[in-house]
Amino acid sequence: MMDPDKMSSSDRLLWAAINLISEKGYNGVTTQEIAAAAGLSEKTLFRQFGSKQNLLESALDRFHYAEEMRTLFQEKLVWELEADLLTVCRTYHAVMNRNRKLIQISMKDEAQLPGFKERSRQHPLQLLDFLTNYFIAMGERGKLIQTDPRLQAFTFMMSQFGAFLNDLEAGDNYPDIALEPYMLASVRLFARALTP
Repeated sequence: MMDPDKMSSSDRLLWAAINLISEKGYNGVTTQEIAAAAGLSEKTLFRQFGSKQNLLESALDRFHYAEEMRTLFQEKLVWELEADLLTVCRTYHAVMNRNRKLIQISMKDEAQLPGFKERSRQHPLQLLDFLTNYFIAMGERGKLIQTDPRLQAFTFMMSQFGAFLNDLEAGDNYPDIALEPYMLASVRLFARALTP
């Protein structure tokens, strides 16, 4: 998290909303409480965001991972399958763990937030597109076996999302499996299966 003294009023409101809603639930927090936690007036909250739902949707847009992943796929690939997948994997988990409160909100309060679930799905759908396009390009370079690139991208994403969910629950489901060794093993296995 950023230093609160260096944050804009918008970012302070976004972080306050994420923290309070993850703790008390969407309906358990008022806009007045969010504004107070940010050290601002409720009037400022409404002037900047218009409503509590707009505030939460703005937090999702601001802090989720699609833009970071777009930058990764545009600037950080080395076009070696195992190295690239490990970079994708580590970036994905770093962002997901940084945003764990926001993700918990989207999983827990989706029934109370019309349209929020659809909005939160845009990030994984974009990642699926980035990864699919990467697999297509790797196939064109002769570095990936002929396969269904979208299905392979989905399979890779779901394995990482499952690992994140286990980690989200403090690793309670599989306490003897740590995230970093899992990432290394899963990426190595995936890369071996797809390399010609």
